[in-house]
Formats: sequence, C-alpha cells, structure tokens
Amino acid sequence: MSTSVLGRAARTGRARLGVGLLGVVALVVVLGPVFAPHPYDAIVGPPLADPSGAFPLGTDILGRDVLSRLLDGGVNLTWMAVLAAGIGVVLGSLVGLTAAYRGGAVDAVLMRAMDVLLSFPEIIFVLLFVSMLGRSTVLTSALVGVAFVPGVSRVLRGAAIPVVGSDYVLWARVNGLPAGRILLREVLPGVTSPLMVEAGTRLVWAVSAIASLSYLGFGIAPPAADWGLMVGENQDGLSVAPLPVLAPIALILMMALGGNLVAESVARTVGRTEGRV
Repeated sequence: MSTSVLGRAARTGRARLGVGLLGVVALVVVLGPVFAPHPYDAIVGPPLADPSGAFPLGTDILGRDVLSRLLDGGVNLTWMAVLAAGIGVVLGSLVGLTAAYRGGAVDAVLMRAMDVLLSFPEIIFVLLFVSMLGRSTVLTSALVGVAFVPGVSRVLRGAAIPVVGSDYVLWARVNGLPAGRILLREVLPGVTSPLMVEAGTRLVWAVSAIASLSYLGFGIAPPAADWGLMVGENQDGLSVAPLPVLAPIALILMMALGGNLVAESVARTVGRTEGRV
C-alpha cells in the first residue's frame, strides 16, 4: 500500500512543486560548500557591504561573505533536522505500537506519560534542557526529537489499534510468536502510510524548530554557518542590508514549504485511499 500511495501522491501538482523546492534546497546543501567562494568564517570586506561582483549578496554584519555562509549554512540545519525527525518518529512509533499492542495498563501508563510531555510547548521543552545541559548540536537535535514523540505516538497508536485486532495478528499471538516479531512483521506494515505522513510532517517541523533555536542562540554556535543563526546575527542591520537576513529566510521557507507540500500530498492520498476502503 505504501508504494502505491507514494506513486499516486507523486503525480499530484502539489507534490511536484514540493519536490522541486526541496530539489533546489538539496542542491544548495550538497553542492554549496564546494562552490562557496570564501571560507564561511573569513572576514573578507567591510560590514554590511552592498552586493557587488566580489560579493554577490553583500557582506554580513561582521564583514563575511553572505553567499559563502548561505552555501555552507544548510548542511548543519539539514542533518540536525533529519536526526531530530528520525528520533521522534522511531521513538514515537515504538511507544505508539507498544501501547496499541499491549493495551490495558501499559497503554494507559504510556499515554498518560505522553500527555505529560505534550503539556510542554516544544520550544520551551528544548530550551529548558539546553539551558541546564549546555549547547550541543546532537543534544539539541535529540531534544527536538523527544519533543515530537508524544504526537507521533498518538497517531501511530490510533492507526495500529485496528491492525492489532485483525485476524492475522490474533493468529500470530495465539501461535506464540514473539511480540517484537509481530510488531515488526505484522503490525508495522499496516501503518506505513500514516508513518510516512508523520515522518514528512515532523521533518518540516524539525526544520522550523532548529532554525528557531539557532535564531535564539541555542543551536549552532558561532562562527559556524547556519541559516537560522544568520538571521539572528544580522537582524540589527536589516534596514541597511536586508539580504543577509532575507536570503537564509528564503531557503528555510523553501525547505519547509517543499516538505509540507509533499507531506500534505501523501496525507491527502492516504485519506482518499482509506475513504474508499
């Protein structure tokens, strides 16, 4: 079912536009560091210089080439967002599937624990632990991922409950197959469509969350290049030189919008498919 859903979703105009936007961002992330004209941390000119032949997007508030920092800045945001989304989806799926499969007291305890985590706004949750444990890219990504666990677990639990009650899962349980094997081989394939939607949605949210944390000064440490950090560093010079702020914002929006269009296309296709069942 998951392959057919992806195929139908890929034929929609919304998905094609999203893939196109993500393709542009991917080119910047993969090839940008190779073609950056200057080191991302090198001071190469006067602060907030206008665009010129030497500096196509001008310089930032410290005199660094904006184009070079822009081409280098997507790598950190991308791997951190992928790591955060991966942690959130894997842990959330584990909790949700376990709750649906075990039921009873296990289900109740796990869901109440998720309710407690869900009561904390995601950004506040991450800022709280980063302020206590210190700044780290891996830690920040992991905390963003943990903040996604309650939402993912609820979606996967709801999708898995009908699958757990199906005849083939009941047969496997009666025949004494290990719970882990049943979850991986029988239950998980039945929830791949909502799982794909969650993965795409959480990736988009991870991009926004990590860019926001970098803007607030809790993400990548200077002088590293990062699109969210670039916005925060150069906001005071926005009226004089807008490109150091607007250029990274444009790429963040392209990444978030592209991922959202693809995830929404898959979600709509899943909804139409389930509506016909």
